[in-house]
Amino acid sequence: MGNIKLGLNLEFARFENGSFEWAMDHAAEIGYKYVEPMVHWGRELLSAAGYFHSISMLDDPLRLKRAAESRGLSISSLSSHAPLAKPEVSVEYLRQAIRYAAECGAPMIMIDDGPLPSWTTEEENYTLMRYTLQEAALAAEPRGIAIAIETHGEYTATPERLDGLMNLIDSPALTINLDTGNSYLSGNDPHVWLESIVDRVTHLHAKDISREDAARYRGKVRGMLGCACGDGVIDWERIVSTLAKADHDVVLSVECGSLEAATKSYAHLSELIGAHAP
Repeated sequence: MGNIKLGLNLEFARFENGSFEWAMDHAAEIGYKYVEPMVHWGRELLSAAGYFHSISMLDDPLRLKRAAESRGLSISSLSSHAPLAKPEVSVEYLRQAIRYAAECGAPMIMIDDGPLPSWTTEEENYTLMRYTLQEAALAAEPRGIAIAIETHGEYTATPERLDGLMNLIDSPALTINLDTGNSYLSGNDPHVWLESIVDRVTHLHAKDISREDAARYRGKVRGMLGCACGDGVIDWERIVSTLAKADHDVVLSVECGSLEAATKSYAHLSELIGAHAP
């Protein structure tokens, strides 16, 4: 049986106007051992000025590696989302993210399926996404980097749609990041979905949705930042129990909207994970 590891997606810093270093400091202070930073291409003013947590892949990847190691943190994944059906954007972006991950010590990169071109057919979208995924896999496989597809868009909105995307290429690098909140908002039962694919899930976005947001947005959106884990509609005991039966390690990466929610999520999930520790 594998281990369940608890991490934090650095998007919790978005509404705090926190920098990358600010987010890393607070993740470590709360007690998290894993972090999921966001990377971007080029230069971005708010990030460079210290008001946003994403870091540029033009920066030395050792900046990220050293920032994690000096705080006793490990990197679970790089958040490097790119539109799979737009290969003119995604192919080179994902290749760079994969090389960056290999050098900074991240075992995988995070991707999703949208947004889509406005003029393509579904058949064309699948062809474009297959091209992008295959080119990314060719860079990922020799470097030992996994590519985790997140449940986030139109082509990952249901188990059947996700399965179709996963079957576009044959690569050991391709894995799944189930986002519990996104999958719930899309109209699914994330507990049942996880139970059916746990053997392919290597990373999980631990996202809870408040009952108010669930009533307002379910069926209308496919993604949003969550509330504190334990304050919403997700049954975390069932999620942790399912992951505890997996034959491989999985990182539960909390994705929430504030420092307070990140702190509450850590307390709630740590207790549940501890109860299932081997």
